[in-house]
This record gives sequence, C-alpha cells and structure tokens, in this order.
Amino acid sequence: MSGGGPVMLITGASSGIGEAVARQAAAAGHRLVLAARSEDRLRALAAAAGGPDRALAVRCDVTEWADQERAVAAALEAFGRIDCVVANAGFGAKRGFLLESPEHWRDMVLTNVYGAALTVRATHAALTASRGHLMLMGSVAGRQVAPGSLYSCTKWAVSAMAEAARRELNGTGVRVTLIAPGTVDTPFYDDPVGGHPLRPDDVARAVLWAAAQPPHMDVNEILIRPTEQLF
Repeated sequence: MSGGGPVMLITGASSGIGEAVARQAAAAGHRLVLAARSEDRLRALAAAAGGPDRALAVRCDVTEWADQERAVAAALEAFGRIDCVVANAGFGAKRGFLLESPEHWRDMVLTNVYGAALTVRATHAALTASRGHLMLMGSVAGRQVAPGSLYSCTKWAVSAMAEAARRELNGTGVRVTLIAPGTVDTPFYDDPVGGHPLRPDDVARAVLWAAAQPPHMDVNEILIRPTEQLF
C-alpha cells in the first residue's frame, strides 16, 4: 500500500471512542488498522478514512489470541510498521454483585482485562521496533470505585497494566499512556454519572494530543471528567 504517515492500530474501533479516535487520527494523517468484531461498520469507517491505501479493517475479537496475531500481521503486511496502539475494546456492566449474569461478567473481564493484555503482548515487538506508543483505555472508574462495580475492578486492572507495561518497556523508547475518561456520551454507559457527559471526540482529542508529543515526553496518564461529574 502506498502513502505515508504513522500507523495506528485501534481495537474496539467500530463505534464510540474507538471510532472517534479513528476519524481524528485519519484527519491528522495517520494510517489506520481498525480492529473490532463489527466488520460492516469497520469497512465503512475504513472507506471514510481514505480507503485501502490509508485504512485497513480487520475483524478481531480481542479475547482470541489468534485474532490479535492476525490483526498485527495484517498491519505489518499492509504498512510495514505499527507506531501507535490504542487498546480501546471494552464494555461495562450494571453496578451490583447481584445484577448481571455470570456469563456477562466473564465476557466483560475477558474483554477489558485479558483482551487488553493480549493487545499489549501482540503489539510488543512491533512497537519496540518502531519505538512507538502504547495507549490503554482506562476510566475514572479505575481510580474510584462505585458500589458493587465489577467494571471498576477491571479498569483498576487496566490502570495497573499500563504501569506494568511502562516499566517493562522502559529503555526501549516505547511510550505508554493510560487514558482515563469519566462519563462519555456513548451506548456504553447505561447509568451515566454527573452532569453533561464527555463526547467521544473529547476523548479522541486527548489520545491525539498524547500521541503528538515529542519522543522524549511520555504522557503517562490523562484523566478527564465532565465538568460537573463528582465521582
């Protein structure tokens, strides 16, 4: 494929924050590898982002190691490198240890924690080769704990994962950033907290700002809330 620009791989790219990051990254000149389970939405987004020379759509269930390996292999075959990874795939659950099904819990924990860890593992070598940038999508819920929120527990794990990855990658030139938004106006939030929510584009601007910093500057964490959110 022809064309230049840094290569960004985004998981959970088909909607919400992932889609907003993809659109803003494309506008900023990034080539994109868009990974999610929703192939139709991915293909439409890839077309809007510039077509096959600029954006690649790859079906990927982040809880499946083979899918993660395929996404990275497709990125390297298409563009020859990966400069930035946004491990964004995830979903939530109702608060309360007597709510939701055990099956929903299992899928959430696997996606939010195991899936993010697989993304780190799958992209480790490519990011080291490019001295690139690893970003993990955390949450304010990874710094505060809502009553009965297993989702909060998964995002605390992602916060720890970002620091564990930063320490492991220290000395390689790879930067690591945890993005921790509060309530965002997406279908993800069935019980929003506090005031007018953030928009996906707000979070995407934070991602692109961190990515645009010079190589000697590692923005380790960005925590953003709606102005009126207390939690």
